[in-house]
Amino acid sequence: MATRRVTPPWDFLQEASNPSLESFELSRLNHAANLRKEIAALLEQWIEEAAEALLARWLREHHKLPQEPNQRIEVLPEIRSAAVTGPPAEPMSVRPRQPERRIRTARRPSAAD
Repeated sequence: MATRRVTPPWDFLQEASNPSLESFELSRLNHAANLRKEIAALLEQWIEEAAEALLARWLREHHKLPQEPNQRIEVLPEIRSAAVTGPPAEPMSVRPRQPERRIRTARRPSAAD
């Protein structure tokens, strides 16, 4: 995978005013959020494609195609039987998703301060 080396615009950042820096920060955060959305959509698509490929492999290996489109087939009988005879499953811990953290910018001193 190709990596892109990011070089911040140091000259601009050193000479920019506070409002310009805030604007630059917000534009970078917006771009990062858009990339995160694109990545999430790509992951979802990848999972769906991989699941369909695995289903096709399973059907190919087992040669069990339903006669009618709405007919159900037993896909996982060997897993269910192994679960009954196998050791008890260990509990799985999952952390809840944390809410998005927002960066608080320092307040500019007002004329009243």
